[in-house]
Parts: sequence; structure tokens; C-alpha cells
Amino acid sequence: MSRLTILTTITLLLAAPAFAAGSHEGGHGDEMAVGKPGDASHIDRTVEVTMTETDDGQMLYAPRDVSFTKGETVKFVITNAGQQEHEFVLDTPEKNQEHKGLMEEFPEMEHADPNAVRLVPGASGEVIWTFANAGTFEYACLILGHYESGMFSPVVVN
Repeated sequence: MSRLTILTTITLLLAAPAFAAGSHEGGHGDEMAVGKPGDASHIDRTVEVTMTETDDGQMLYAPRDVSFTKGETVKFVITNAGQQEHEFVLDTPEKNQEHKGLMEEFPEMEHADPNAVRLVPGASGEVIWTFANAGTFEYACLILGHYESGMFSPVVVN
């Protein structure tokens, strides 16, 4: 890899949080298309999400096909019941694909995003999120090969 490619990639990675924030004229600060980090004192609903693998190689979330209402604040309690490390990334399908591409190039990339959590087998974590916009989103595991093995679930916000 050329030095210019490495420097360009590092610059893009450092700038990514600014683009992911979803700011635009009129400003929403840290709001993304899928919404924004939620206030733990105003949770409307708790959803337990389990991440696992099957014997035939599928990687899955349960539940699948969840739906919410615009403005709802949800506490996702995520448990990795599988034998491999997994992650939960809540975003638009397009942003997840973009992020997945970066993960393919940099598989050991570390995250500290409010819309994501990465868990080793047996661990649990949480994401508290307010869905500020209607639309179709998803939660997905962007670790190399996991998305292709079925580890994504649609999220509909009405």
C-alpha cells in the first residue's frame, strides 16, 4: 500500500465521525439519519437482542424485523450468546455498507460510537437510542463475513 493511500485512509477514518454525525444547516448536533443517542432517564421501551451462530454457519440476531415509532427512545440490551465476537451497529443500510467496507480494509478497527457495541462471547452491552426520523434502518454485525452470513436485521420507524 502506498504512503499516500495510507495517509488518505487515516485522514478519512479520523474525519468519519464528523460525517456520521449527520449535521446539516439548521444543525442537529450528533443526530444521524437513524436518530441520536437517547436519554437513559426517558426510555420508552427495552428490547433484548441476542447475537448467535447456528451449526450451519448462519449468524443471526433475535429478534428480527423490529419496528418503532418516530420519537421513541429504546434501550437495546444486547447479549452475545454465540461462540464468536459480534457487534451491533444501528444505522442506515447504506451507512452500514460503507462502514463494512472500512472494516474489510481494517478488520481490527476499534469503535466508540453511541450507536454500536462490540461483544466477546458471553458478554452483554447496551445502546440507548432515540429514533428521530421515520424510515427503514438496520442493525448489523460488520465484522468480516458476519453480514454475509445473515447478521443483519431490519428496523422500521413509523
